[in-house]
Amino acid sequence: MHTIDGSQGEGGGQIFRSTLTLSTCQGEPVRIRNIRAGRRKPGLMRQHLVCLHAAQAISGAQVTGDELGSTEVTFKPGKVNAGEYRFAIGTAGSTSLVFQTILLPLLLADGVSEVCLEGGTHNKQAPSFDFIQAGFLPVMAQMGYRAEVQLERFGFYPAGGGRWRARIYPVGELKPLALLERGAVLSKEALVTSAQIPGHVADRELRHIASKGDWAADELQRRQVDSFGPGNIVSLRVYAEHVTEVIEVVGEKQLSSERVAGRAVKEFNRYMEAGVPVGEHLADQLLPMVLGRGGRFRTLAPSQHLLTNIEVIRQLTGMEISVHREGGHAWIVSVPGSTQAR
Repeated sequence: MHTIDGSQGEGGGQIFRSTLTLSTCQGEPVRIRNIRAGRRKPGLMRQHLVCLHAAQAISGAQVTGDELGSTEVTFKPGKVNAGEYRFAIGTAGSTSLVFQTILLPLLLADGVSEVCLEGGTHNKQAPSFDFIQAGFLPVMAQMGYRAEVQLERFGFYPAGGGRWRARIYPVGELKPLALLERGAVLSKEALVTSAQIPGHVADRELRHIASKGDWAADELQRRQVDSFGPGNIVSLRVYAEHVTEVIEVVGEKQLSSERVAGRAVKEFNRYMEAGVPVGEHLADQLLPMVLGRGGRFRTLAPSQHLLTNIEVIRQLTGMEISVHREGGHAWIVSVPGSTQAR
């Protein structure tokens, strides 16, 4: 049984989720200790517990330590079974993080799976449904992985209540990922999504974005949606030849519209000036490469989040992922392929 220390590196929930994913895919038991030791409230929170129970449900795993606040879990998976699943967080916790925990195991299963997820859909410090749909899944498709998603209801913090569905297909022939160039920029979009908040908030965010860059009027979009509670998110999107980058900042009560938009603009400019195809947050989420055909991608300077994820992958698979600076703001991440890849 592998033992993974959740206090290493950035000490967050990604260590826990990546460990569950790889354990489930490989059918190897793990013990995870010091879970989320680097966070203000260590241990399992509701969304982490749902990730654990989701991985257990698809693999028939034997589990200990599955309770709120637990800092140590053992997980002994069985065979992954495709099927119909529903996972409800019960709070505004991120449904996207639950999805990413079970996606790769279900992609490697023998049949089509239908998954319904309920909770938060557009969360701070987590990929939103839009990021999953527009940014993440198209890159997965380049590797030969196929999943389709459909949003049914938005869910913002703290009310939650969002819902979406995923249809996950078993893999056929996998391909190495070669994402070294962004290619020509085909279009860009600044989209502000709001629910149950005054219209001037979105207007101010869009005005601030327009004042900080070269944005045409038709590139500035406002989307008013229904949800159980109020919410706001700024999404700046770059549609390029080989990749779509989605940069998002969630609005918060204590932040002005201008500060929310300004944070998004700052990250957008950093990405555009670097000339790389893979943004900082997408780089964190290309774990499926290690159980596929591997490959290489160019990205921004690696975050502590990415470096921690790479170390967890090394501990569980023995694979050495190389990260080196190419020059300027660009870095190259090279991932060996799995000998078990189809």
